[in-house]
Amino acid sequence: MPFSLPAPLALLALVAIGLLGSLSSTAAAFETAARAAIVVDHRTGQELYAKNPDLPVPPASMSKLMTALMVFEEIKAGRLKLEDTLPVSEKAWRTGGSKMFVKVGDRVKVSDLLRGMIVQSGNDACVVFAEALAGSEAAFAERMNRRAAEIGLTHSRFKNATGLHDPEHVMSVRDLARLASRIIREHPDLYKIYSEKEFEYAKIRQPNRNPLLQAGVPGVDGVKTGYTEEAGYGLVVSAERDGRRIVAVLAGLETLRQRRTEAELLLEYGFREFQEYRLFAAGETVVEVPVWLGASWTVPAVPAETVGVTIRREERKDLKVTARFDAPRPAPIAKGEEIGRLEISVPSRPTLSVPLVAGAEVERAGLIGRLTGAVVHLVRGGGA
Repeated sequence: MPFSLPAPLALLALVAIGLLGSLSSTAAAFETAARAAIVVDHRTGQELYAKNPDLPVPPASMSKLMTALMVFEEIKAGRLKLEDTLPVSEKAWRTGGSKMFVKVGDRVKVSDLLRGMIVQSGNDACVVFAEALAGSEAAFAERMNRRAAEIGLTHSRFKNATGLHDPEHVMSVRDLARLASRIIREHPDLYKIYSEKEFEYAKIRQPNRNPLLQAGVPGVDGVKTGYTEEAGYGLVVSAERDGRRIVAVLAGLETLRQRRTEAELLLEYGFREFQEYRLFAAGETVVEVPVWLGASWTVPAVPAETVGVTIRREERKDLKVTARFDAPRPAPIAKGEEIGRLEISVPSRPTLSVPLVAGAEVERAGLIGRLTGAVVHLVRGGGA
């Protein structure tokens, strides 16, 4: 049974996280010099811009986000603590590229290693973590690959913990955006490290390499740069303004200046051209669904998550929201059971379908209630 919501409600529409597809119509509205790029609305998961989003490219140090996620999950699970110390092997000490300058034979606190890896982009810190958690960097890379598959990173392959060049070590910008959003969403306290502008270890003070963070671009609080000769310059960046967060990823740029300029332009494009419109909070009643032979005549249909859609401002007037369900719904009904769908559409865009669940439990009616319900059903001609 379709049920179109009143116009005032339709103007407030929302989207289930991660369900709305990319907007191919935006590609012509903006262009970037990056080999691959993407702009994503963090809360809804909606892609606002995409260029070669699934192209596997060398990620350089941007792949340290995967190493960080693996460490963050160990900390969250209680298997690793910030005050723990980890040993530095000769391999970790000798690892080239950017360093936090740990010394072979030392034991270094996890809290320092995190900042060495995140703020200073230390390859040596990454190897220390890899060896401590998996025994070797190669074994840790295999763990990274298994975890990447589990969380839906479909165009990524890891050969090391650092992002140092290996022809088989690749990621897509879409995977990097998903990875950054997962870190922001699931590990907010540890994500704060990405906003630290400098860190000193072994009497060597190093700045955070994120150019938009250092420049004070409004709302920027992370996340990770990358550079090798083969990869070019890349950046994963996130900013939050007025309660709305955007994640942008660029790869394959030619210069430092180009990386900073292009990243800032992409962020501004996402904030300027798009707006999120919210319709229902998690658990808020969308519609009352009729119940057949239940202790209650109706059951509230609610979204399990806050629903919102990010669209261009001029598209708001064309937004349509429809609740669809089969009614009457036979009792008993368990709270949280899916009982319908909320469809959100804008002309020329794919329709978004969001599950609606029962907001309350409805038990089967007693004998008298069932008889009364049957009579009412017959009087109404079998309709609802």
